[in-house]
Amino acid sequence: MPHPTSALHKKRTTLFLVLSGIFVANALLAELIGVKIFSGEALLGLPGAQIPVLGGARLDFNLTAGVIIWPVVFITTDIINDYFGKAGVKKVSVLTVFLILYAFLVISIVTGLPPAPFWLDVNSVDAEGNPFNINFAFNSVYRQGLGIIVGSVAAFLLSQFLDATIFHWLRRFTGSRKIWLRATGSTLVSQLVDSFVVLYVAFFLFGNWPMQQVLSVALINYIYKFCIAILLTPLLYLAHYLIDKYLGEQEAEQLVEEASVEG
Repeated sequence: MPHPTSALHKKRTTLFLVLSGIFVANALLAELIGVKIFSGEALLGLPGAQIPVLGGARLDFNLTAGVIIWPVVFITTDIINDYFGKAGVKKVSVLTVFLILYAFLVISIVTGLPPAPFWLDVNSVDAEGNPFNINFAFNSVYRQGLGIIVGSVAAFLLSQFLDATIFHWLRRFTGSRKIWLRATGSTLVSQLVDSFVVLYVAFFLFGNWPMQQVLSVALINYIYKFCIAILLTPLLYLAHYLIDKYLGEQEAEQLVEEASVEG
């Protein structure tokens, strides 16, 4: 019969692996699909918002496809934070960055491979019979500029470390209560930084966007993240409920307490 301590350690390890897997998979997918920009208004059948911003410009809710699954990263970050502390968040964040860079390295190599002639011939037209260069399309979708890669990675690491720090700072005042406050509060601050840094590095330092456009687009992205962070709060409580059931209430409380001390 397995020792209780051994069984608990196995559950903790399994929980961390599952949370880390969810975190890494969604963060990596968000980076890969982020090259597509979609219209939030068109999704709802509405006209462009034409929101007045800095310098008299007007912006619509045009967002990267990555924001669709990025909220999963928000939630997973806060759960890892609560049960495994800042150390847990930092470990999985650094691992994710290395995997993202590895993915972009592989993509750079693959997109540089010469296409097979029959592959081009088979995929030479689209569904409507229009000429279609599948190799050009493949490379256009998967390749990303150096500025976007550097900007997204820098913003990701900075926002994750900031999220972990603010989360535990708020926990000093809330204890194990008010999960919504420390989770939402840390996310709102960290994503404000993330929304600005990724655009500043990718399109101001490495690109040709004026600062006005960087600030304006960052504001639109942050408004979306702000709303989503609040709307997803019930899912955070559901996740805590399921994890407490899996670990056992006493063991879950002990793990959270250990995480708060390490934080």
